[in-house]
Amino acid sequence: MTILELREKRAKAWDAAKAFLDSHRTDKGTLSAEDDAAYSRMEQDITDLGKEIARMERREALDAELNKPVSQPITGKPAGDQQAEKKGRASDEYKRNFWNAMRLQGNPYEIRNALQEGTDSEGGYLVPDEYERTLVQALEEENVFRRLAKVIQTSSGDRKIPIVTSHGTAVWLDEEDALTESDEVFDQTSLSAYKLGTFLKVSDELLNDSVFDLPSYISTEFARRIGAKEEEAFFVGDGSGKATGIFAATGGAQTGVTAASSTAITADELIDLFYSLKSPYRRKAVWVMNDSTFKAIRKLKDNQGQYLWQPSLTAGTPDTILNRPVYTSSYVPAIAAGAKTIAFGDFSYYWIADRQGRSFKRLNELFATTGQVGFMATQRVDGKLILSEAIKVLAQKASA
Repeated sequence: MTILELREKRAKAWDAAKAFLDSHRTDKGTLSAEDDAAYSRMEQDITDLGKEIARMERREALDAELNKPVSQPITGKPAGDQQAEKKGRASDEYKRNFWNAMRLQGNPYEIRNALQEGTDSEGGYLVPDEYERTLVQALEEENVFRRLAKVIQTSSGDRKIPIVTSHGTAVWLDEEDALTESDEVFDQTSLSAYKLGTFLKVSDELLNDSVFDLPSYISTEFARRIGAKEEEAFFVGDGSGKATGIFAATGGAQTGVTAASSTAITADELIDLFYSLKSPYRRKAVWVMNDSTFKAIRKLKDNQGQYLWQPSLTAGTPDTILNRPVYTSSYVPAIAAGAKTIAFGDFSYYWIADRQGRSFKRLNELFATTGQVGFMATQRVDGKLILSEAIKVLAQKASA
């Protein structure tokens, strides 16, 4: 079954679920225990279809990557079509010697000389340019936040960002009236660089196996670990030794709506959250919530009786709530008393600062007794919401 067929099947399943809800609600607007169990099964089918669609899309992307040509049949190029020679960390020599160094293959003196340009001040090696781009791409696939936020590169020191906190205004004047001053009010925020790291172990046998794709394995595994930890901080980090998350009490997004319940969300509260955001920010705004919250609001309708959630029928296009894209993350707090559970806004005003390149170290002796070699990856990164009004959050009522 193709992705399009699965999307159409999910849309039909959702239409059937909506019809079931509309026809089985009691006078109080609720479902009986039996009907609620039947609807839960229908909703689970919709959720499972959504997961299968996402799985197939990832598989198609992986197939496309693996089906790319791996050899170059033409050994020479015409003189007029020669590309500029890559230098530094982007050069083929640096890339080849980098992975030889990771495997401890080749002439060790040649490796050290070739890698001198990329030597870290602490003894690590900066990732070759082309591989670093692969790693960043993998991070974006693992980390939904990086697809939504603005990512910048910094070289050293704190990055100072000027902000206009208040705008001047114009006034109507009668003849000969004096014009009063109305200045812009400026402030600034800064992005630092917090260190994030992880390491993994590879057996000597696997490391020396030429069939084993070491770069692909390290890219995928480091992306999974670093991406997960980054996303957690970008959502709920407190700014102490890590990024400041949008749900942080200090430095996070503004609260747009406080729900009347500590355990539920109403359609009116979602609509209120939508309009609590200023119109310019709504143009690019998206919803972000936990999967459990997403499931809870599927039954909600707007004032015209239309369901707020609408499934996407187009590949690569997210589902929508009130015609704005919705994304889910397990790091967004679930519905609970006093928790901030939904964010709505323009996430391009959340800036992620990557400091220089990521670095690798090979740990030879630490696991030598078990016949393993360790690899450690570190990066320095910070994240902060530059304008708190650009994203609004919904907070559940605190318990009485």
